[in-house]
Amino acid sequence: MKADAVRGHLDGLLLAVLEPGPLHGYAIIAAVQKRSGGALELRTGTIYPALNRLERLGLLSSSWQSTGERRRRCYALTDAGRQALAGERTAWREFTSAIGSVLDPGTPPGLTT
Repeated sequence: MKADAVRGHLDGLLLAVLEPGPLHGYAIIAAVQKRSGGALELRTGTIYPALNRLERLGLLSSSWQSTGERRRRCYALTDAGRQALAGERTAWREFTSAIGSVLDPGTPPGLTT
């Protein structure tokens, strides 16, 4: 899938994969790839600036965790992040419904997935 397809939806993707619980950067990349059936492959150069921005906005919190001798920064949703995720989901449903109405006009509005 083209990288441009993710543009504008990266925040929602990151917030969604963090909904079940905290993850470190590479686990976030793996979760997006797994949940997308391998269609989405995010790069570290894409997600880390986004994670830092989401943390500055108060949508994520982070902490350092040690695994053996390795230290990893783990990210978790804040309450504001959960609210933002709900807004992202609503906006996504509205967007896909509108696009679906144009691309597949035979489908009644609200029935597109």
